[in-house]
Amino acid sequence: MDDARARSAVSETADSGWEATGQRRLFAPRLGSTLGAAARLLAFAAFTVLFIPPYWAVMRLGGPYRSLARFYWQAVGRIIQLEIKVHGEVCGKRPLLCVANHTSYADIVVLGSLIPGAFVSKAEVAGWPGFGLIAKLGRTVFVERKRTRTGDQMAEIRRRFADGEPLILFPEGTSSDGNRVLPFKSALFAVAEAPHDGQPVSVQPVSLAYTRLDGLPLGLAWRPFVAWYGDMDLAPHLWALLGLGRKRAEVVFHPPVEVSDFANRKALAEACRARVASGVSAALAGRLDPVAESAGAEVGATQGGLPPVVFHHRPRG
Repeated sequence: MDDARARSAVSETADSGWEATGQRRLFAPRLGSTLGAAARLLAFAAFTVLFIPPYWAVMRLGGPYRSLARFYWQAVGRIIQLEIKVHGEVCGKRPLLCVANHTSYADIVVLGSLIPGAFVSKAEVAGWPGFGLIAKLGRTVFVERKRTRTGDQMAEIRRRFADGEPLILFPEGTSSDGNRVLPFKSALFAVAEAPHDGQPVSVQPVSLAYTRLDGLPLGLAWRPFVAWYGDMDLAPHLWALLGLGRKRAEVVFHPPVEVSDFANRKALAEACRARVASGVSAALAGRLDPVAESAGAEVGATQGGLPPVVFHHRPRG
């Protein structure tokens, strides 16, 4: 499926799965609490306002802003009742580029809670109300399509890699309905061709799937309440999401690869997509290995006393 057909398929699914299905709109008030949504929205806004000054000060003084950023996303995850189940672990090699499928703005909360790095995003996001400010505070690398800016952008990416900062990329270039993984844009993998001091960039595929709501399987019919895609309006979708109960996201960190392992960027993109898609399919089908290690030990230690929201699982072997 080419890019145009993929976008068309996503748009059609959005129309039929969200706008055209009155049943979901009918049940939305029953699933979500208006009072709960309002309380979570106020809590998120208040926490963000209180968080910005100390975070800005720590960042300006060269303090541990990455750990502080993870703390922020972990706290936001608790506010919106998002629990994260992790399979595998973030690669310890640097420089590191994590490539993941994209389903929702909630992906930022999930991956920001786990990876001590910055996101690579299209430049338009910088102008989005609220989200743009948060993205800037998170030191997002904004990428423009203008060729005149390519040199500056690659220089910034190299600088981030030199600082040992992992970068997080959504190579689909858009968000999907959460039931599939769209084709990866090979051009976006140019980020992986910016080595630091001759050190190759490790590319780690990451699968992300939303699998449960209040402990019950989040089926095909209800996934649009979490997935934000197509022509969905942001405000009503965010309100509906905040009104829902406990939501579970499952994340799979696959073994990393290197650019030199592949003939070209297209081959690299296809290989990464295949791994990501397999992880998403397994998570949605409930086929990921449920062998648990100590729940949230690392994350709990970095949350400053907050109860852990992350559950780590590793495959048998």
